[in-house]
Amino acid sequence: MTIADFLSAPLPAPSEPPEGEDYSGPDRFFNRELSWLAFNWRVLEEAENLRVPLLERLRFLAISASNMDEFYTVRVAGLRELAHAGNTTPAADGRTPAEQLRLINSDARELLAHQQNVYRTLCREMSAEGIHILSIEDLRPEDESFLDEVFLSSVFPILSPLAIDPAHPFPFIPNTGYSFALQLERDSDKRILRALLPIPSQIERFIRLPAPEGQHRFLPLEDLLLTHLGSLYPGYRIKGHCTFRVLRDSDLEVEDDAEDLVREFEVALKRRRRGEVVRLTISAGAPNGLKRVIMSELPVRDDEVVEVDGIIGVAALSELVLSDRPDLLWPIFTPRVPERVQDHDGDMFAAIRQKDMLLHHPYETFDMVIRFLAQAANDPQVVAIKQTLYRTSYDSPIVDALCEAAEQGKSVTALVELKARFDEAANIRQSRKLERAGVHVVYGFLNLKTHAKISTVVRREGDRMATYSHFGTGNYHHITARIYTDLSLFTCDSALGRDGTRLFNYLSGYAQPQALENLSISPMDLKSTVIKRIAEEAEHAQAGRPAKIWGKMNALIETDVIDALYAASQAGVEISLVVRGICGLKPGIKGLSENIRVKSIVGRFLEHSRIVCFGNGHDLPSKRARVYISSADWMGRNLNRRVETLVECTNPTVKAQIVSQIMAANLADEAQSWVLRPDGTFVRPAGDEGQRLFNCHRFFMENPSLSGRGSAGASDVPELTHSDD
Repeated sequence: MTIADFLSAPLPAPSEPPEGEDYSGPDRFFNRELSWLAFNWRVLEEAENLRVPLLERLRFLAISASNMDEFYTVRVAGLRELAHAGNTTPAADGRTPAEQLRLINSDARELLAHQQNVYRTLCREMSAEGIHILSIEDLRPEDESFLDEVFLSSVFPILSPLAIDPAHPFPFIPNTGYSFALQLERDSDKRILRALLPIPSQIERFIRLPAPEGQHRFLPLEDLLLTHLGSLYPGYRIKGHCTFRVLRDSDLEVEDDAEDLVREFEVALKRRRRGEVVRLTISAGAPNGLKRVIMSELPVRDDEVVEVDGIIGVAALSELVLSDRPDLLWPIFTPRVPERVQDHDGDMFAAIRQKDMLLHHPYETFDMVIRFLAQAANDPQVVAIKQTLYRTSYDSPIVDALCEAAEQGKSVTALVELKARFDEAANIRQSRKLERAGVHVVYGFLNLKTHAKISTVVRREGDRMATYSHFGTGNYHHITARIYTDLSLFTCDSALGRDGTRLFNYLSGYAQPQALENLSISPMDLKSTVIKRIAEEAEHAQAGRPAKIWGKMNALIETDVIDALYAASQAGVEISLVVRGICGLKPGIKGLSENIRVKSIVGRFLEHSRIVCFGNGHDLPSKRARVYISSADWMGRNLNRRVETLVECTNPTVKAQIVSQIMAANLADEAQSWVLRPDGTFVRPAGDEGQRLFNCHRFFMENPSLSGRGSAGASDVPELTHSDD
């Protein structure tokens, strides 16, 4: 299918509603947790996709495992707590916490078992390419002395074998803690000893062994330990052993009246480490006595135990994505520097003054965001910088630029969000570094998470102050920006500058923003703005005018928004959505959603940008469309319990780039797409044998963004459509 074919193709024939389903009630929604599991199945399927390089497939397998860890420690942990408390409040789809847990348990166990099947397949393929994951039986005599040296020099000093008896209580096993359980018999008197040997996380999980040129040989750390147990317990014989790994409840609870938010979060982080165990993974065939002791001491129930015949801790396989085998990885891609920035010799302010500029990461380098702030820090005309920080890297150049600016005497304010899940400790460290440099650090609201991505720079230009703004859909994190697809809007539009200032005043001083000119924010009016635009599109359809909505997001589960989309579909609005992960909307059902189609893209880069385009009474693409970028997914938490931004893009080139290039390519993609069917299953689009399917990631790598073009016009950048209406 060509892009033109896609844009002119009719919607699929609607599905008749299944008998017995009532779409006036909860049957109109998919379950959130099961939808998330369906997404992780799609991630795991990429590990089996033969069009993906071998080691990238291994990476997808590791990602699927890491995703499952977080799912259990946050989502399952929350449902478990509700179920144990006897809470029967149903989710949007009508299922109680206990009912959801039963369904999750069944699907998740199947997914975990399939991970092991995929692992075995990848091991065979990797071995054929000279990458061998060995077992004890595969070791050669000459490996023994090498492993003895590794054990004594790098492993033995940090091991802590722990006896289990009345004088030695069962030790605390931290979240993601991986351990040996041992049943030993003393040679001298046949006395039985039970012990635990925590497997240290401070060293790599796979030990690299000497190998011939072009070959790679690895031994799992647990196998190294197993061969050296005699060094730890001389005079004992192993009677039985198993390995196990625990996941603990990792949600944070912070007191509503906390006087010192940083200190409260530090205490909460310590509580997280000791959260209740929500899943125990244990090696298949574990001795019954050891298994009973482990389950009793943690404690866990039978339905919280997963026996694994294979590798425990699949996420650790990411260590084996070898940089020295580029032939088994994606081809190297170097992000572009926008031509317009090059035209201005790297001067970001001059490039932005020329006109608004939208960068599409990672295809255009995130270094431009860093350069924007670094230039501001060293520009004597810049007087103030304000910045939100949700997730940043450990050695963040963004934080360094803010510190440099403060040390040069500029007024610098940073909103650091302490509630960014699993980055709380890192953000506390960053906040202290910023404060030491003289940055005014604020933490926003106790009951609202600040997820907005915005930076403003105030610069003295002649007899006026100009505000340069950056609005993003992704985090200020230069590492993840290499693999997340996100948008960066740079503008010196005075209305957006004023809106940004009002937002920061709200974050730092609780000053309620009034009369925002070109910005909507949650929890105030972002949701109502989206619903209003959807309703306006329905009015266009009812009046006989063209009516279309194109949207892109990571998750869609907010019930009011879904109901608005259903109503628009029933009015005749054609709605095309790209939803990477969770989707609670049921598409393609006659009388409910027959004009809605939903797809998910899972590929080389992680789709992360949030976009929505409204035809505004015209066909899409259209110069008259209303086009927005946002930090918010369409979820209850984003629209009701977070501070988020929705920015309307008015520059014609930026609008064309979003609608005619970015959204059109996403909707036309076939190579990395999964189409959501009315029954909740996902299918890949069918292609002809040998056909090279359109791949939006490849398109973006090969074609620069429209709004970043330079005056020389060195590249003839294709738009995917050319409707001028």
